[in-house]
Amino acid sequence: MMSLDQIEPLADDALIQVVYASTLSLKGRFDSKIFDDIAHHAYRYNQQQGITGILCYGNGEFLQCIEGKKAQILALWQRIANDLRHKQVKVLLLEPITKGRFQDWRMRMVFLERWLWSDATKTQAQNLAPFLPFAPEGWSTSRTLQFLAVIKTFDNSPHVKAAGVTYNALGNMARYVAAPHQAFLLIQGVLLLLVLLALGSLFWWEIW
Repeated sequence: MMSLDQIEPLADDALIQVVYASTLSLKGRFDSKIFDDIAHHAYRYNQQQGITGILCYGNGEFLQCIEGKKAQILALWQRIANDLRHKQVKVLLLEPITKGRFQDWRMRMVFLERWLWSDATKTQAQNLAPFLPFAPEGWSTSRTLQFLAVIKTFDNSPHVKAAGVTYNALGNMARYVAAPHQAFLLIQGVLLLLVLLALGSLFWWEIW
């Protein structure tokens, strides 16, 4: 696999494929419209630049495959690197190609959260089970290629409801905030339960 520095000698019109993983940032978690914004702007920008690929999200993580001419890919990479809605960007695959894997896709967005899928999608996506829960940041090159091969077989992008995606973003934000304070919240919950039981007991004795 090549690094971003190693593709510099290639001609500007050489076809390049880049696959990277990243994590939803705190800024992204507070943005309930993040997925609609990404899908809209990514599709329009990539169509103008002749870039194809796919963007996958699940479990608070992204995996994106982008394909196109080197000059356009490097320009897009700067936009990706400067996007504060995600962090911990890690390149999983970078290589010159002769033909785009997703050249007829433009830029689809796939949500790898089972509870967001329609029944038809669940049937179609059975082969994705080995890749769930979604954690692409630790994938090897071979595992990344296996995943892309499975995604390419989809007839349609998995169907989701926009409201569900919004709740998913908000849920990830709540989990991010609550996770470091789980012990505190548990203790507070137990204390609240004891207070309610005590008040209930007093009320019961007053009645009798």
